[in-house]
Amino acid sequence: MSEIYLAGGCFWGVEKAMSLLRGVTATQCGYANGDPHFIPDYLLVCSGRYGYAETVKVEYDPKIVDLDRILLAFFMIIDPTQKDRQGNDHGIQYRTGIYWTDEGSGLVVKEIVSRLASMFREFYTEALPLENFTPAEENHQKYLDKNPGGYCHISRAAMEEISKM
Repeated sequence: MSEIYLAGGCFWGVEKAMSLLRGVTATQCGYANGDPHFIPDYLLVCSGRYGYAETVKVEYDPKIVDLDRILLAFFMIIDPTQKDRQGNDHGIQYRTGIYWTDEGSGLVVKEIVSRLASMFREFYTEALPLENFTPAEENHQKYLDKNPGGYCHISRAAMEEISKM
């Protein structure tokens, strides 16, 4: 299995969207790339003072789905031209980012992000190695499965399109 970490605004929708993609074997909501001196929890992250991003760990089988397709799905559900916000959510914790744990994934991410960034006047999606990740509290895991009518900044149409990829 391989893994990639995706920050795309509220992690509830990103987690749900990625879980619909064939070849994704597991997802986990959490907090990434913040101040390592603090163990994050939801309230600390929401304060914005420690630099964490709401992030989803995506585990996938590269024999079924490649990183390019995962990133295509990711860019279908985010707006990379928005700084520190997605949908109605705003603050540093809602920034967009792609964080990798191995050199091969890093090369793929940097190439795709570079190509996409050249298409926009403003582009704010980070492309960085993963520094740290802490799983979110249990009530945030699979939130939209437990609360089908819960808040999500990602359209149902986009979710449906990803489920068909």
